[in-house]
Amino acid sequence: MPAPARILLVEDKDSLRTMLRLALESQGYAVVEARDQAEAMRELRQSEANLILSDLRLPEGDGLGVLRAAKELDPEIPVIVMTAYGSIEDAVAAMKEGALDFLAKPVDPDHLLLLVARALQQRRIVTENLLLKEELAVRRGAPQLVGEDASLRKVFASLQRAAGTDATVLLEGESGTGKELFARSLHALSPRTDAPFVAINCAAIPETLLETELFGHEKGAFTGAVARKPGKFEMAHRGTLFLDEIGDLPLALQAKILRALEEKRFERVGGTASVQVDVRLVAATNRGLKAAVAARRFREDLYFRLSVFPITVPPLRDRRGDIPLLARFFVERVCRDLKKRPMALTPEALDALQSYRWPGNVRELQNCIERAAILAEGDTIHARHLNLSFAEPTPEPAPSPWAALDLSGSLHEVTRRAVSQVERLKLEETLKEASGNKGRVAELLQIPYKSLLVKLKEHGLDSYSNPQ
Repeated sequence: MPAPARILLVEDKDSLRTMLRLALESQGYAVVEARDQAEAMRELRQSEANLILSDLRLPEGDGLGVLRAAKELDPEIPVIVMTAYGSIEDAVAAMKEGALDFLAKPVDPDHLLLLVARALQQRRIVTENLLLKEELAVRRGAPQLVGEDASLRKVFASLQRAAGTDATVLLEGESGTGKELFARSLHALSPRTDAPFVAINCAAIPETLLETELFGHEKGAFTGAVARKPGKFEMAHRGTLFLDEIGDLPLALQAKILRALEEKRFERVGGTASVQVDVRLVAATNRGLKAAVAARRFREDLYFRLSVFPITVPPLRDRRGDIPLLARFFVERVCRDLKKRPMALTPEALDALQSYRWPGNVRELQNCIERAAILAEGDTIHARHLNLSFAEPTPEPAPSPWAALDLSGSLHEVTRRAVSQVERLKLEETLKEASGNKGRVAELLQIPYKSLLVKLKEHGLDSYSNPQ
């Protein structure tokens, strides 16, 4: 017999909350109660609610805060809000924030039960559709994504929503988190699944070859170009192009990629005729592109074009509950590939896996398990087989750079000293970068040459020579 649906009921008036709870329990629902936003937040984290019924006006916080928190944890959870004011403005605000429905007080219990039943039925249909899509994707060759953590479920939900569109998706996350697997899953779930999925690592190809890899070249475009060669954009026509480590793209190429995305056309290297393509782009990066934009290493217009639908893939250390699942999955796979008998991980081995920080994320865990399965004798993997003895303890946080700052005197004096110190550091760094060429320094710092000479004299750097 299936477990009863769990409903989080958020209402500060005891009498009304009791009446609503009894009405819901009469239909077999399990009810969890909260009096304000703070209690609701605790219950959201502790219990797996299937539906939320919340008053808009609460003594602490409000129903919109509950709604936002619920949608942050599970974007698909149905939320019904209640208010004694019943104004159009309240209804519009709640529906814009993602509420499924709206009830005016006094609440009619029969109407409420009808809305709850309808909302739960809609949630079941959405869940079944997601499961069917995932099953179809696996049959079509999509990679299996393993994990039950709430942060990963949020990524899955975002993938499902993005898959049916042609929006450009930017996958952000540390190396080894499986960004290419997510990109392949996105392609398999999309209407483009029968067309090619083409991947290229922008950091793994020399800058001189990257343009021809992406856009192809014409015969005779350069020495050795004995025939026309199509690039990745052409190969991905009607399908998906995955650009991994896009933060490593040289600036000159960024402009050409932006044009190809905007106009859906480009020229091959050495060619003049335009090639038209229909490509859905998915990009990935393990570095902060916003910081690269601020440092002028990445075009701002391309960044905005890429981040139409950003998805952040969490590191493995932030979803430790998934480590045993992933470890067992990798053990089963390596035993199947090596044609070995099924193997088990001891409790000590699982403890060792969960206490390690995994800087290399899922990729490092996979390599660790494969190595352990090869080294293990018999059908048991022990902690000693994992070879995690090299793992260093978590490093102490770096001291604050402000600790050495002289804070004596007035606010004006402290500010002047800090600015002067930062100015000198930046000047020294740029002088080294420009090999002492002061004209180049002025250009990099974007200040007049005369202003640079004044600054250098102020900081005693006017006689700077490039260190050997």
